[in-house]
Amino acid sequence: MTGATIERWAAGFEDATLPKEEWTHSAHIVVALRAVRVHGAMEATTRMRDGLRRFNAAKGGPATAYHETITLAWIALLDRFLASEDHGQPLATLAASALERMGDKLYLLRFYTREVLMSDEARMRWVAPDLCSFDEGTRCEARVL
Repeated sequence: MTGATIERWAAGFEDATLPKEEWTHSAHIVVALRAVRVHGAMEATTRMRDGLRRFNAAKGGPATAYHETITLAWIALLDRFLASEDHGQPLATLAASALERMGDKLYLLRFYTREVLMSDEARMRWVAPDLCSFDEGTRCEARVL
């Protein structure tokens, strides 16, 4: 992946022109990582929340496709990742490292039970992890699913 790919994904996400088939789990993570690095966690949260709703609507997805807890969890985890790993290297290098470490689609299940994460409550508002807090870092990440 290159910086140009990341910028294309981010622009296509923001204006909802990225083809739906390119909006993969990896693209989600990389675009969110870029947003956190460029704008900080608070602004990235707003941008990702609004952008996901806009993108889903533009692609014909259901209004219920947006998931608040998943969005906020990823922003928190990526913010922690950047705090420890960002030493001014190119975004593409950071993105590759983040995907290697957190790219598994089931990654959030290191912190949440499936029942809690996929609940209607978690979809609509923030729900804290029920297995392992984000602050416990590597202990949670080492959980094998």
